Amino acid sequence: MENSIKKNNEKYINPYLGGVLLGIVMLISIFISGRELGISGSVRNTVVETAKVISPKAAENSTYYKKFLKKDTSPMSNWLDYEVLGVFLGGLLSGILFKRIKKPFIEHGKSITAKRRLIYALIGGILFGFGTRLGRGCTSGAALSGASTFSYGGVVVMFVLFGSAFAVAYFFRKLWV
Repeated sequence: MENSIKKNNEKYINPYLGGVLLGIVMLISIFISGRELGISGSVRNTVVETAKVISPKAAENSTYYKKFLKKDTSPMSNWLDYEVLGVFLGGLLSGILFKRIKKPFIEHGKSITAKRRLIYALIGGILFGFGTRLGRGCTSGAALSGASTFSYGGVVVMFVLFGSAFAVAYFFRKLWV
């Protein structure tokens, strides 16, 4: 199967329009909830709720989990969970509208197998998730939210994040090219 990242006939939203729309969503989020966008909180809520369902006693006795467990509400009732659902549904709607929904396959370069690419993606995802918890939030959220509010730390995070990703990508390019 051909492993092309983007074909000429596929339609995507204009990146400038997409950036403006993302900024508007960020502004609305700050105005309504007093918080910026983010996804790591939703992942945490899902993990806490899963732990509560699988082993309620262990979750209640966990120092980490019990911070997020409340008697009358579920961690899954947080607005971040609805944000993630909206991101998923928005991506699905975009794929349907622009006819980009296809049979799933694993994109990979000529010098790597699909299985190896999937293993590396899984390892990278686990490392990214671990780093997210250490950093108390996801890097893209810190960069996007921080830069949008002109936070000095947010702007520094953005440049360090994208700069280091650009530098490190050189060594791992064979995984997708």
